[in-house]
Amino acid sequence: MHRVFTGELRVERVTVAIADLPPHLSGTKIVQLTDFHYEGWGLSEQLLEEAIAASNEADPDLVVLTGDYVTTNPDPIHQLSLRLKHLQNRAGIYAILGNHDLKRPHSKSEIIAALNRAEIRVLWNEVAYPFGSGLALVGMAEIQSGEFKAAPVLMPIDPNIPRIVLSHNPDTAAYLRQWRVDLQMSGHTHGGQIILPQIGPLPARLKGIRRRIPQWLRPWIPYMSNCYRIVDNWHWHQGFHTVGNNQLYVSRGLGTYFPGRFSCPPEVTVITLSEKKP
Repeated sequence: MHRVFTGELRVERVTVAIADLPPHLSGTKIVQLTDFHYEGWGLSEQLLEEAIAASNEADPDLVVLTGDYVTTNPDPIHQLSLRLKHLQNRAGIYAILGNHDLKRPHSKSEIIAALNRAEIRVLWNEVAYPFGSGLALVGMAEIQSGEFKAAPVLMPIDPNIPRIVLSHNPDTAAYLRQWRVDLQMSGHTHGGQIILPQIGPLPARLKGIRRRIPQWLRPWIPYMSNCYRIVDNWHWHQGFHTVGNNQLYVSRGLGTYFPGRFSCPPEVTVITLSEKKP
């Protein structure tokens, strides 16, 4: 039944060239999973199992999770975290939080605790070195939390060391372009969720007509509620992009919510790192 609302799972394979990448890390594989929305029909058990199997089949060195494990109620994180323990890897599982993981006052602490119990390390304005000192992994706070602070996180990193930045909302790439970011990995957009042929993501097209919709009616129309905007930079709604000197990859994610996906299949991302030639 999940295919009616989400479509078939697709594995996207991308090779990203990284300047100053230590030679022994060339060929490193990173799997990204994002936007689970594990609260019922938005992510079925079958689709979750397929995603975990696809990740394991890729045989990744590292797994990163880039937020929105739930939609509103944090309770499902406990069952989801048990499923995520089956993600195979060699260097660990690292995670950041998304805006939906902060919907209730206790959500942040409950979700972090559940992920930590599953041996998934949550980064909140923190830097980790899962492969040693030659490559930094940066996890940013969710931008809507008001705690997104790039300078104190990125400045202490040796400027000669490449870094991968996990940031849930791709709009943050506009701000992070003033820093060295060899690869930013984001989610949040669901790839646009509904992609209209020859037109593009539906929510981007609805922004212009929102002001003509009565306020009382907006909650009943997809993307017209208070979260209609989602992002400003809809040209980054999915896939690989160059932002100044930085690189950005935006995953379509796994889960969905009303009214479902159209022409926008759920995604498991497999990124292979390579050395960038001078």
